[in-house]
Amino acid sequence: MSSTQRFDAIVVGGGLMGTSAALHLRKFHGMSVALLERGYVGAQASGVNFGHVRRQGRFLPQLPLAHRSRRIWGALAELVGHDCEFLPSGSLKLAFAEEEMAKLVSYAQEAKHWGLEIQVLGAAELRADYPWLNPEVLGGTRVPDDGHANPRLVTPAFGRASQALGVVVRESCEVLAIDHDPSGFRVHAADGQTFLAPRLLNTAGAWGNRIAAWFGEAAPLEIKGPLMAVTEPLPYFLAPALGSGNGPCYLRQVQRGNVIWGGGRWSQPQLEPPRAKADAEHLTKQFEDIVRLVPALRGAQVIRTWSGVEAYVADGIPVMGPSATTPGLFHAYGFCGHGFQLGPAVGAVAAEYLANGESETPIAPFSIDRFTGAAASVGEVHEHED
Repeated sequence: MSSTQRFDAIVVGGGLMGTSAALHLRKFHGMSVALLERGYVGAQASGVNFGHVRRQGRFLPQLPLAHRSRRIWGALAELVGHDCEFLPSGSLKLAFAEEEMAKLVSYAQEAKHWGLEIQVLGAAELRADYPWLNPEVLGGTRVPDDGHANPRLVTPAFGRASQALGVVVRESCEVLAIDHDPSGFRVHAADGQTFLAPRLLNTAGAWGNRIAAWFGEAAPLEIKGPLMAVTEPLPYFLAPALGSGNGPCYLRQVQRGNVIWGGGRWSQPQLEPPRAKADAEHLTKQFEDIVRLVPALRGAQVIRTWSGVEAYVADGIPVMGPSATTPGLFHAYGFCGHGFQLGPAVGAVAAEYLANGESETPIAPFSIDRFTGAAASVGEVHEHED
């Protein structure tokens, strides 16, 4: 049955960024909002990632956004009614080689100018604090108030909170086309529904480039799938989320004992229909990287593996900002496997732009027009760690 509904803003994409934006638009800006998700809220990249709530290791101009997001993570229970198993237990990056350690130290020094204090730890300090680490580790860096959360809980919690405030959430609502004229946007869904609004937010993840292309702009994008696994419950010993300094692997332990790990290797997913399969051979090699960090995990039983669909921009920097071609359109997609920690603040900033045309949080380096101008803004590609 066809129908037409009018709103102040339409959000296309029901991941963490989209649900956060919908909540902020409604709660703090009083707008009527429709959130359109082609599948289920939180079922794609926002629900299949590692769950790392970390700031160290990021592209430095991303840190103001990451700081703002960390403040939201700390108030999650108040904002969405659930702490989503967020544990500020620290993030730890480790080095096995001198050149790796030099990079960690250099980053820690540069991050100070961006408001992030990172502790530099030598081998003796690491062994005293974390006796279960491989004794070959030379050193590492730590941010004590970073941590991790449960990706399967976070986005649905934002979705429920926004719906409770009056956001219209439409799942299994595939967007087929979007028209734009001076009156605003007309979004056509596969089920015959049409949604009208003067503002449109593109948080469609791996499908975000398709929407951007409808408006004459897109980013060089590659689709990858994270390879993730979880062990049987083990005695709790591993408080911080940790990874090696050059990024091939990372792991964390939840309080009920399961160890979640991944990193460094990917599956090759498909978009239509969205599907990703964990590769057993790559997972086996990945587990060897994990055991190198924490030898005590050798022999642990793996009880589940999974993958998903994530979007990686060629320069390792996400697309986030107002459209360069179309007033009222804001993009936020292509977060290169490290968008989980940023998600709450991405939504807050996007909502500010849609409501007021500006935000106190700087996002200029992420603009989509870097791919259409004469000079490209290229950043260092950082590892998938969320």
